[in-house]
Amino acid sequence: MNRLRQRTDDPDLELVRRCQDGDLSAFGDLVRRHQQAIFAFCVRFLKNTEDAEDIAQETFVQAYKNIGRFRPKAKFSTWLFTIARNLSLNFIRDKRPSAYMAVSVDDDEHFVTLTAASSSRPDNIADSRETAAQVRRCIDKLSADHKMIIVLRDLEGLSYEEIGEVMKCRAGTVKSRLSRARACLKEIIAAEMSWDDGLI
Repeated sequence: MNRLRQRTDDPDLELVRRCQDGDLSAFGDLVRRHQQAIFAFCVRFLKNTEDAEDIAQETFVQAYKNIGRFRPKAKFSTWLFTIARNLSLNFIRDKRPSAYMAVSVDDDEHFVTLTAASSSRPDNIADSRETAAQVRRCIDKLSADHKMIIVLRDLEGLSYEEIGEVMKCRAGTVKSRLSRARACLKEIIAAEMSWDDGLI
């Protein structure tokens, strides 16, 4: 009981406590709360729904096996993202060591928001679905670490602190890595699209 009193801002803690006390239905509730977000996270990296389903399922298997070791230093959702991240990276290294990870989302607006935030011509970008597809291809060319941090911050909306917990680094390090990742993406976009002015 006392092991979960450290944090009060996590809506999952009561379910986690019940699960740690042997309530299997509580873990089912946790799965239902987070399965869509974890699956979407995996799809953005693996670009294959079957692989994403496998990794998402394994994420919850590992979470269940290790639920007794969970401590509320981080939110439960962040803990899940950490597991999904590690499993996804392991899958890429084991199955497709030379391939780029691929980011894919259904809503092109995410990419428009990502690339147009500091653009001098956001209307041109927002109006072009082909531009969004080009940006998606550019993101595919990023390194695994750069792609990971852009997805966590710009697509999943995690805070710097939460990303730091997932990637095992400080929030300040997250900010600097994100800056470098966006700079790399800007260079790729400029080369691919022949745009001279800044996008990110």
